[in-house]
Amino acid sequence: MAGPAIRAWQLARVLAARHDVTLVGTAGATRRHGRLRVRSVAGDAELAGLVAEADAVFAPTSVVARHGGALPPEVPLAIDMYIPTHLENLERGGRSDEEYERAVAHQVAVINRDLGRGDFFLCASERQRDFWLGSLSHAGRVNPATFTRDGALRGLIDVVPFGIAAEAPRADPGALRRHFPGIGPGDPVVVWGGGVYDWFDPLSLVRAVDRLRRTVPDLRLVFLGMANPNPGIPEMARAVELRALSAELGLTGRTVFFNDRWVPYDAWGAYLLDADVAVSTHLDTLETRYSFRTRVLDYLWARRPMVLTAGDALSEVVAAHGLGVAVAPGDTEGIVAGLTELLSHPPGPEDFEPVLAGLRWAEVARPLVRWLEDPRPAPDRAAAAAPAGP
Repeated sequence: MAGPAIRAWQLARVLAARHDVTLVGTAGATRRHGRLRVRSVAGDAELAGLVAEADAVFAPTSVVARHGGALPPEVPLAIDMYIPTHLENLERGGRSDEEYERAVAHQVAVINRDLGRGDFFLCASERQRDFWLGSLSHAGRVNPATFTRDGALRGLIDVVPFGIAAEAPRADPGALRRHFPGIGPGDPVVVWGGGVYDWFDPLSLVRAVDRLRRTVPDLRLVFLGMANPNPGIPEMARAVELRALSAELGLTGRTVFFNDRWVPYDAWGAYLLDADVAVSTHLDTLETRYSFRTRVLDYLWARRPMVLTAGDALSEVVAAHGLGVAVAPGDTEGIVAGLTELLSHPPGPEDFEPVLAGLRWAEVARPLVRWLEDPRPAPDRAAAAAPAGP
């Protein structure tokens, strides 16, 4: 599962401890959990039937644009804004001028519809919350009705970060190496978890590994998610550039390895535990400032030391607690130095505990749990949401 599906699954599990929860997907669903009803729907007619049975709906961004017909105004709606999709779409990729402008305008329009309809919004960090408060203000949602009820506006938008599973990763020694026979049992492994998207910078990482292999010849770098499990998301331009650079440097299949399928979710922890250092490098863009990298949460969960590009909220946490090294965007030499340091002197597993304690899913979900104790249309939507009289 990609980040949005993991987030939906884990938050549903938390909510199921208190509520009857139906977890609905439109792209198929195979996972099961004793306290959850998991459903796959083909269209709005099926979805509307499930919504009619519900006291509240919690859904990701774009829900109004995609399924607004299945969401009557009287049903309280919480919308998850943890991915600012319109900022991601500012990366041009290989799109023509017309395609690029149309895609960005479309995403802005989609989000504006969410901002106008939602009764409660979630985001991933206080930095994101400031950003979305500006958007909500521009959309007219910061007004006397919402302010009078709650001067801090926590009842309109609050922070629910991406979380960490309470269960420790299940070890399966050699899991990653079995998948890549070219990696020996004693080879130091650097892992890139998740996808390769246009706002990331895997090229500086590959150049750093190319330099470092001169002193660490058995070093191996693995990209674990070259193909997104969502069939609607194609391979991006950055992934094509990455493959070309690795081949040009003679690294592919010897030092750099690509996994063209995503690792099954239940095996994910074992793959991370089989690596020595984890990495996430990105560009210096607006997307970076407001991002909350889900792969970094996975690295923390597996207690893997990491090299990260500075500039986002989680890199600050990792560097402050000595769990890894944060480098400047595009700093190849900084990546070399960071990998060298962490391969020889990694932090101990116990060093991760203070950070992990505050990031368990049950902990981070508290604002959503509170809202669901008494879900209702937002005060500025109450009149529109009231059922029509006889």
